[in-house]
Amino acid sequence: MDNNTFFSRRRARGNAATSIAVIGLGRFGGALATELARSGSEVLGVDTDEDIVQSLNGVLTHVVRADSTKQAALEQLGIAEFDRVVVGIGSDIQASILTTSLLKRMGTRSIWAKAISEQHGLILEQLGIEHVVYPEADMGRRVAHLVRGAMLDYVEFDRDLVVAKTVAPRELVGQTLEQSAVRRRHGVTIVKVRHADGQWHAAGAASVIHEGDLLIVIGPVEKTERFAALV
Repeated sequence: MDNNTFFSRRRARGNAATSIAVIGLGRFGGALATELARSGSEVLGVDTDEDIVQSLNGVLTHVVRADSTKQAALEQLGIAEFDRVVVGIGSDIQASILTTSLLKRMGTRSIWAKAISEQHGLILEQLGIEHVVYPEADMGRRVAHLVRGAMLDYVEFDRDLVVAKTVAPRELVGQTLEQSAVRRRHGVTIVKVRHADGQWHAAGAASVIHEGDLLIVIGPVEKTERFAALV
């Protein structure tokens, strides 16, 4: 399918489907674009490396080799019409900044951009990018918490709000959540429980904790880590 056919069809559909353009298909951008495509999103991938473009041909809805620092190239691809645009360029900070600046100038509706340092992120924020992500730093913090504690999984929503998966502490076994008073004693909230049946159940005051149960816990970072360490 040639570029004109693809983008004409996209314009004809309007907002019938979620459409996302990913610019920069390195480790982060390539993995992101692939996962988005697998989930059913319409994904356009853009990169300057012909080998990368060829490797993702047939994986993404469409993938092209183009220089995103050139406004004419972005306009030809109809980038501004996509519901969301992700700038996954990391190592070339100049290209990242030029690309995001052009996207803002073109009136792109929703821009997400990868930053590889605080300085890089600050510049992106000053350009008016609302969604700045730090994949390496975020993953580093997540792995550090997993390595340091007894949590099985860990997702940080804010600087002091996390959701963690952990094994039920022995002190809770045989008690209901009301009896254990987890929120009052430990400052965290148990929102889901998985028993031996392998199913996740909503946690309530009458939920009884059994040995080996898995818990989904939400709370401040330090309190959640201390709770997980009770195991």
